[in-house]
Amino acid sequence: MEFDKSQVLDMLKGVGQHDDAKKADKELPDKVDTDQHTDLLQKFGVNPQDLVGKLGGMLGR
Repeated sequence: MEFDKSQVLDMLKGVGQHDDAKKADKELPDKVDTDQHTDLLQKFGVNPQDLVGKLGGMLGR
């Protein structure tokens, strides 16, 4: 599943991971694919399945 980088950054900031959000902003592509970028997401403490669960449900809004 694909998300905008800003959504990932907002999620990190929302759980208090501001330093990780700053690093992720520099390293993640503008469009983050949970399949292609699994290693990068995990580097910042983001489980791709959690990302899909948290942000995937917001897509229909």
